[in-house]
Amino acid sequence: MIIKNELLRKILGFIIPFILIPAVIWVGISLLDSKKYIFISFCIALLTVCLFITGFEKKKTGTRRLILVSIMIALSVVGRFIPFFKPVTALTVISAMYLGGESGFMVGSLSALLSNFYFGQGPWTPFQMLAWGLLGLLAGFLAKPLKSSKVFLLIFGVISGIIFSVIMDVWTVLSYSDTLNFQFFTASFITAIPHTILYSVSNFIFLLILSKPFGEKLERIKVKYGV
Repeated sequence: MIIKNELLRKILGFIIPFILIPAVIWVGISLLDSKKYIFISFCIALLTVCLFITGFEKKKTGTRRLILVSIMIALSVVGRFIPFFKPVTALTVISAMYLGGESGFMVGSLSALLSNFYFGQGPWTPFQMLAWGLLGLLAGFLAKPLKSSKVFLLIFGVISGIIFSVIMDVWTVLSYSDTLNFQFFTASFITAIPHTILYSVSNFIFLLILSKPFGEKLERIKVKYGV
């Protein structure tokens, strides 16, 4: 179903990632005790697809964009097999810059879900889906400055590593406690600093290497096929 009303698309584009998906995760933690994480993850995946549909303006354009997004998801999933350095955030950001924030959210969210069928599903999966999805959505909001300034793009990549780590620290705390204990969170954040640095450095490197060639190809495809 194509959502034609621009205002409705904008409202849903806010409600789904910032209200409904966090609410699903909260319900999973508080009521399901994180034991139904597969069910929670698939609920998030469904909402992710709904968010992607809110970006449709024309059916043909939406279908073509879906093909591009599917390719980026596949590349992102394969990229998680690279030891230590993972290009998931970089590919999510690039997708958002050239295909829109909804596309970026879908690339980040579904990359986490699909790749975890190999790396292991667990109560952390919904948080990974939310973290990478929100980074994609944020990159879509900042698409113009990110495309116009390589320095800003690289800084954003570094900050994205910190944001991802913070969101995953929230999961760490909630997995041991029913409430978000500030002291526990601080301890978790400090303990995770080496991983945060690794996330940030890998984002920096992959954006430095991939942003130009991927961006040029996506731009050509967009022009050629009217995406």
